[in-house]
Amino acid sequence: MAASKEEASSPGENANGGELERQWRLYEAYNELHGLAQEFETPFDAPAVLVVGHQTDGKSALVEGLMGFQFNHVGGGTKTRRPITLHMKYNPDAHSPLCHLVYIEAENMRLEHEPCQFSAKEIIIRVEYKYCPNLTIIDTPGLVAPAPGRKNRALQAQARAVESLVRAKMQHKEFIVLCLEDCNDWSNATTRRVVMQIDPELSRTVVVSTKLDTKIPQFARASDVEVFLSPSACVLDGFMLGESPFFTSVPSGRVGSGQESVYRSNDEFKQAISLREMEDVASLEDKLGRSLSHKERSRIGVSSLRLFLEELLQKRYMDNVPLIIPLLEKEFRSTTRKLNEINQELSTLDEVKLKEKGRAFHDLFLTKLSLLLKGTVVAPPDKFGETLQDERVNGGAFLGVDGLQFPHRLIPNAGMRLYGGAQYHRAMAEFRFVVGGIKCPPITREEIVNACGVEDIHDGTNYSRTACVIAVAKARDTFEPFLHQLGGRLLHILKRLLPISVHLLQKDGEFLSGHEVFLRRVASAFNNFAETTERSCRERCMEDLVSTTRYVTWSLHNKNRAGLRQFLDSFGGTEQSGIGSGSVPNLSQESSANDKHDVKPRADVKLSHLSSGIDASTSIQTTETRLADLLDSTLWNRRLAPSSERIVYALVQQIFHGIREYFLASAELKFNCFLLMPVVDKLPALFREDLESVFEDELDNVFDITTLRHSLGQRKRETEIELKRIQRLKQKFRQIHEQLNAV
Repeated sequence: MAASKEEASSPGENANGGELERQWRLYEAYNELHGLAQEFETPFDAPAVLVVGHQTDGKSALVEGLMGFQFNHVGGGTKTRRPITLHMKYNPDAHSPLCHLVYIEAENMRLEHEPCQFSAKEIIIRVEYKYCPNLTIIDTPGLVAPAPGRKNRALQAQARAVESLVRAKMQHKEFIVLCLEDCNDWSNATTRRVVMQIDPELSRTVVVSTKLDTKIPQFARASDVEVFLSPSACVLDGFMLGESPFFTSVPSGRVGSGQESVYRSNDEFKQAISLREMEDVASLEDKLGRSLSHKERSRIGVSSLRLFLEELLQKRYMDNVPLIIPLLEKEFRSTTRKLNEINQELSTLDEVKLKEKGRAFHDLFLTKLSLLLKGTVVAPPDKFGETLQDERVNGGAFLGVDGLQFPHRLIPNAGMRLYGGAQYHRAMAEFRFVVGGIKCPPITREEIVNACGVEDIHDGTNYSRTACVIAVAKARDTFEPFLHQLGGRLLHILKRLLPISVHLLQKDGEFLSGHEVFLRRVASAFNNFAETTERSCRERCMEDLVSTTRYVTWSLHNKNRAGLRQFLDSFGGTEQSGIGSGSVPNLSQESSANDKHDVKPRADVKLSHLSSGIDASTSIQTTETRLADLLDSTLWNRRLAPSSERIVYALVQQIFHGIREYFLASAELKFNCFLLMPVVDKLPALFREDLESVFEDELDNVFDITTLRHSLGQRKRETEIELKRIQRLKQKFRQIHEQLNAV
């Protein structure tokens, strides 16, 4: 049906029927493409007009004026709490607006009772009407300028929420921003203050002065009107769209049949807008004392703004048409590939082929595990890597008896995001670094005396046994927690191989999609293997720790005898002169000094001189005397002399360090042999055995063939619909492209 002259003048005064028809088809195709792009998550968005203004700027009234009918029943003040996207389409056959609007009121009422009373999720409305332009307009919630003070904190919070929402919407570069200002002095940039944070040059912003009918009477001189209609660049800077502002007026009053309604129909409302526009032009010319120029007249009224916006978006649509066809071709190829993959999966839903797929996935999964342990850069470190700090948080830290962590910055590669074999090596290096630097815990006199005890055949003291008892107890308490911590850390690293391997399989197109039950079984089998292997390895290491802390073997525990001899010589040399002169230590004095803890006893002997002597008789006498003194101070005397205390301490240190060196080497060797290596040489056989047992007993439960066939059938139908839709859009835009080239 051809549009009448009156109807055709609504979306564009100079547009003929053929031009309007082309605009309809182009706009309809863009709207469909916009919805398709959202479904496929493509980067394309159709151009749209984003309306930004304060609650007092007459924002909803202007949108209704552009549409040609009233849609928002919320009333004055524009209390819209969610963006409203209006896909408007000129339809000369629609004598009444074709849309549903009750949802807006219900949604606003719901949001009023929410903690955050605004939402960024759009309300999408499709409108067809004989007065609608071919535009997409997004009406945002009105900006708020609250008063300062603590009592207005709630309103201030709402203002910040709205402003944040509006700024986020303006980030879309394809949107044209309609910036509304309700002022008669352009130096007051109320809305522009927000808009220019995103579009500082106003290069994609159309500035509109609303409520023109209320401002004209405020001007006393013609020069004031001139400045208002044509502001200087120093006041309204930037390179705004249209080069100068637009000026609009929308008559107040609602459409309806009630007593409070001013207009009985949308036609009356539309006529009132046109009449208001003519009155504004007449008032301006009367104030100026001259007729408006063509350029000035093209900036006055809602119809001028609507025509400008429609032509602007139309140009952007046409400029983008050549770019859209390749985009649709890409989506068509992608969807065709998905459909082929689905058909391929449907053709392999029999027992023999499912078993083959399961075995192939098993081999590929093990290949990825081996690759990760050997080293690779295929998986992105920023997504799958862990720094040492992250690793400590997720897998546990190495903590000593004091509860302190070793500074992570001292460990090589601590700040690097590692995974796989590199992460395993760093964890083991940290273990060596931390455990290798542990010193023997302090020893008290009470511990030494309590460790002496009573022998089963005499009541003398055996300080070598005392040193062994203390050393093995200290070593067991010190090193056992590190064994559990090492196991937990390495288990965490091994378990992380699973999601990284899955990523590599997906990246290479080797992932077994659609078989979630089978994949969960593979993941469970791998995690169980890792946990069981770690526990077995830790038990082996625990056996070594128990054995080396249960029985002291001097050839193993006393590695540094020269150091021990040097230590004993260091405090025995002071007694050489007394012993050489034949003096005998006074044991009663030693006991007294020992009780007071302030005099070093002279009964200390230098063991290295027991076999030496200048004269034979003197040597024998000296040796016998010193031996008696040694027995008296060690075997027969329970009062702990400083010399005995230092001997015990030296022996404990020597035994503890021997245990530490053995524990460190043994733990590293066993975790490498019985935790790391089984992933390489035992896991494949165990996986294969588990897989074959599953295939024999419960194949249908693992692959869930019935559910899978139904799911694939549903996916196939949906993909076929998508493919037809894309094909239809391709044809539409190709026809439009050919028409544009033919003009």
